[in-house]
Amino acid sequence: MTHCPLIRAQRIRKLALTAGLVVGMVAGSFASPMAHAATKKAPKAEKFTLLPEATVEQLEAAERVLTGRYECEFGKRVSVDRNDRNRGYFNLNLGKQSWVMKPVLSSTGAIRLEDIKGRALLLQILTKSMLMDTKVGRRLVDGCVHEVQRAAEQELLRNPQPSNLQ
Repeated sequence: MTHCPLIRAQRIRKLALTAGLVVGMVAGSFASPMAHAATKKAPKAEKFTLLPEATVEQLEAAERVLTGRYECEFGKRVSVDRNDRNRGYFNLNLGKQSWVMKPVLSSTGAIRLEDIKGRALLLQILTKSMLMDTKVGRRLVDGCVHEVQRAAEQELLRNPQPSNLQ
């Protein structure tokens, strides 16, 4: 039974990740069509485009965004950096692709970085992140882990939390 805590931690992690992914995908499918329509009319967003001033809620969510490099599955990397010209916004890069992102705090505590054009979504949960193309409804890259998320994962393995499902 020496492996029991490890197996339990793995089951908890799997449940947490599955729940986070499902919540993120469901929330993404209910995004406001009006918000997408508004972004289509806006001029092409680039790193130096002035965007609407960030709301208080957006600034609060921005404090929880993990900036820097994320190591993802299949050797891919995502980087998230603060947008220097637009407080409360971020620049996200995956290979040659880049987006200007707006942070949103979800009711589950997950952080959503939503592309201002309505095309991409980075979902950040406790132990990993994933980047989705919301127009076609598929993942661009999954299993992205920031150093803070890696530390949280290791802590869960050392100190498994009791399940809420029992």
